[in-house]
Amino acid sequence: METVKLGSQGAVVSRMGLGCMGMSDFYGERNDTESAATIVRALDLGVTFLDTSDVYGAGHNEELIGKAIRGRRDQVFLATKFGNTRRGDDPKALAVNGKADYVRSACDASLLRLGVDHIDLYYQHRVDPDTPIEETAGAMSELVKAGKVRFLGLSEASPATIRRAHKIHPLTALQTEYSLWERHVENEILPTLRELGIGFVPYSPLGRGFLTATITKRSDLVEGDARTNRYPRFVGENFERNLAVVERLKAIADRKKVKPGQLALAWVLAKGQDIVPIPGTKRRAYLEENAAAAAIHLTASEVAELEAAVPEKEILGERYTPAGMKWINQ
Repeated sequence: METVKLGSQGAVVSRMGLGCMGMSDFYGERNDTESAATIVRALDLGVTFLDTSDVYGAGHNEELIGKAIRGRRDQVFLATKFGNTRRGDDPKALAVNGKADYVRSACDASLLRLGVDHIDLYYQHRVDPDTPIEETAGAMSELVKAGKVRFLGLSEASPATIRRAHKIHPLTALQTEYSLWERHVENEILPTLRELGIGFVPYSPLGRGFLTATITKRSDLVEGDARTNRYPRFVGENFERNLAVVERLKAIADRKKVKPGQLALAWVLAKGQDIVPIPGTKRRAYLEENAAAAAIHLTASEVAELEAAVPEKEILGERYTPAGMKWINQ
């Protein structure tokens, strides 16, 4: 797996990362044994950029990763996030906290769960609209000075917020959803990042699995999978209409003798060396399939063909329910 620079602050990561959220939360039952084996296999393949958050599984995901990388810490570029907090026992009831005291305590708690002495990339998971970004970024900067964190990032932040935070402490990366079926970042966010020398880390580059063309009916989503109710693109008529669009992607993939998901990842990779996607999986077979996409190089005409086959205007449904969308682009 090739390595690339992420941003302009000195970070170097694998060309593709591994999103670990689904190992602990949102996408059905856990299988810690297979998940841990997937993390180890990722390192063996050179996929060393691991992404987690303190909110995934209420800390379980960080603990899982910490155990899996024990003895191999020096091979890992480890990213985690803070800022999303649970309200009570309802996993859907999230609040956002960007207060300085919380930033410091959240970092210490993550370090403890991960079992490491530093975090390579520390993101604010969602921007707190009730706390000036200068306060949050200032507290994050203190973590860098203390040696607890190496690089800083934001997630789902607006261009204005990115600029304000970057003035307090240079940012290394922004993490936001980006894929063939979600391209909003191309209008203002990507140009802002490139102007400032900030890397881009797309999450859900496979459209939460939809772009793999393995979800062909609602029964493919098991009980407890948040895609059945948390993400409008998987619900009702939206599901059927979006499925028709993905069939076009599958037809192109079949013609090229690759998997639809591999083609979707190759499209993201083709959008720039400053873009490092983190497709998520909790199974070794899918990890290997995703990693192989790094070897697929698309021409400009092939990129255009894919964008014409999956026109964003034909994708139905918001990315999140209204409760989730209120924290986006703050």
